[in-house]
Amino acid sequence: MGELTHAIQQRLDAAYASLRTARADGDAYLADIRQEEINELRRIAAANDITLD
Repeated sequence: MGELTHAIQQRLDAAYASLRTARADGDAYLADIRQEEINELRRIAAANDITLD
């Protein structure tokens, strides 16, 4: 796994965990921020031909 792929995967894992927590806590603002972060990370991965889990 390349360094960029690894970094994106780690950030996605953290963002998904934070998204789950935000939703469980009823924090819609934080959930929106995390969802946008996930979307951006996936866009970066796609632009660099990185396949994610």
